[in-house]
Amino acid sequence: MLPVVLIVSVLAAVLGLWALGFTIANRPVVLRQLIAGGVVEVALIVQGFVLAAHQLGGTELTDPVTLWGYLLVALLILPGAAVVAFVERTRWSSVVLTVAAVTVIIMELRMWQLWQA
Repeated sequence: MLPVVLIVSVLAAVLGLWALGFTIANRPVVLRQLIAGGVVEVALIVQGFVLAAHQLGGTELTDPVTLWGYLLVALLILPGAAVVAFVERTRWSSVVLTVAAVTVIIMELRMWQLWQA
């Protein structure tokens, strides 16, 4: 599970830094950043399949409902930020994308902690 968590976290960090650069430059989100968000989403979906495979394989989790809840919310955050980016064509769309990427990273950390418990 650790490699998938690291991959998702690194992808989200790259996206967050990219969006932070646009925030500092006072620029709105561009389509390439939304595509990068889609790449993070695909990585989150793969993480869901890995998690399901581990659980079906017999791995016991202390709190599977919370773990799956974190994954579900992480899957919803970036599409929500993309909607804001389409509606708000100012630098605030970059701020929202930055916050969304950081939130995904924090949720990945929390999922890793739940996995290790």
